[in-house]
Amino acid sequence: MRTDNEPGLLEGLLAPAESPPRPGAAGTQPTEGAVSSWWDSEARRLHSAETTRQPVSLLSYRQPEISLDEAYRIQWHGTALRVADGARVVGHKVGLTSASMQEQFGIDQPDSGLLLDYMAVQEDGELRLGDLVAPRVEGELAFRLGTDLIGADVSEKAIRHAVASTFLALEVIDSRYGFEGLTLADSVADNAACGRFVLGAAVAGLVPELGAEHLTLTVDGAAAASGFGRAILGDPLRSVAWLVHRLAAFGTGLRAGDVVLAGAVHASLPLSAGQTVAVGSPRLPQAVLHVA
Repeated sequence: MRTDNEPGLLEGLLAPAESPPRPGAAGTQPTEGAVSSWWDSEARRLHSAETTRQPVSLLSYRQPEISLDEAYRIQWHGTALRVADGARVVGHKVGLTSASMQEQFGIDQPDSGLLLDYMAVQEDGELRLGDLVAPRVEGELAFRLGTDLIGADVSEKAIRHAVASTFLALEVIDSRYGFEGLTLADSVADNAACGRFVLGAAVAGLVPELGAEHLTLTVDGAAAASGFGRAILGDPLRSVAWLVHRLAAFGTGLRAGDVVLAGAVHASLPLSAGQTVAVGSPRLPQAVLHVA
């Protein structure tokens, strides 16, 4: 699961904003360099929290007027730090796509983050709980792309043709701010709470009518949560479309080989050491995660 798309991707995402936002106190108008330094400083704070597994105070508490544009730029600065450390971008996630997830966190719109290679857990693999700050698990649908998807005018037909394979997935979300009081801006800055993910075996191409696919998440063999694919914005492909169109605003997009986690079909659940978590559905091979 390695792609070579991160230099162009990050170059586009980290391009200077046309109107540099302000980093804090009312009445100040920082230079673009000062703004970039502030974004970078927050990104480094989050990077340190991930490394030390010690949560930091909410960005929205320290910067209550933060915009989503600022939050995404902090996210991308954080990704650039991890790429500089040797990580590789392997795809994207779309979060907060279902009513159950939005209700759980009190957030009313989707967000997105970047998937890095170290986040991937091998199929039927083991997750070390101690590597994360506040992990929770979700059952999801996911895709791998066979062709690029770039531009604000990308059609649903193009998206359907671009899907090379379909998966069940388990995403482990992990907030370096903690989840208490989390706002959309906090989630975005913290890379949409990306933690780890595991994919089930691939089914070639786009599985049709995924809105009707019923996913069941089990913990130690007992059903713990479930939902239909249509919980993801009405159709999981709409999640991909939302992401393509959002990235187009920054002059970038999705690339062949990218994995896209489309979103959860149920509210997230806490994880405990010793658990075995799986997600299954009628037409897709299950994804399994062992928690150590």
